[in-house]
Amino acid sequence: MARKPRDYDAELQVLMDRAKKLKEQKTVQLGELVQVTGADNLPMEALAGALLAAVEQSKKSPEAVTRWAERGQALFQQDGRGKRGSKAGAAEPAGGPASDNGKAAAAGGGA
Repeated sequence: MARKPRDYDAELQVLMDRAKKLKEQKTVQLGELVQVTGADNLPMEALAGALLAAVEQSKKSPEAVTRWAERGQALFQQDGRGKRGSKAGAAEPAGGPASDNGKAAAAGGGA
C-alpha cells in the first residue's frame, strides 16, 4: 500500500496560524498589563524609557528581577480591586505577563 503524501504546505499554514494567534494573545495580555498597573497613564516615551531602564537593570542586577516578580505577584493576588482586579485575573493564568509585570511595575514606580 502506498502511503498518503503529507501536505507540508497545510501543516506549515497551521503552525503559522497558531504562532500568529499566540503573538496576538501576548500583545493583548501586555496591553492589559499596562492598564492594570496604571502605566497607561504615563506618556509613551516615559513608559518606553522605564521599560528600557528595567531591562538594563535586570542585566546588571538579576536580584532586582526577583523583587519585581514578588511585586507583580502581589498585584495579581490582591482582591477587591474592582475593574483592575478582573483584568489581573484574566492575565494571570498565562504565566508570562506575571513575570513581566514586576519589571513594568518597578520600572514605572521606581527605576
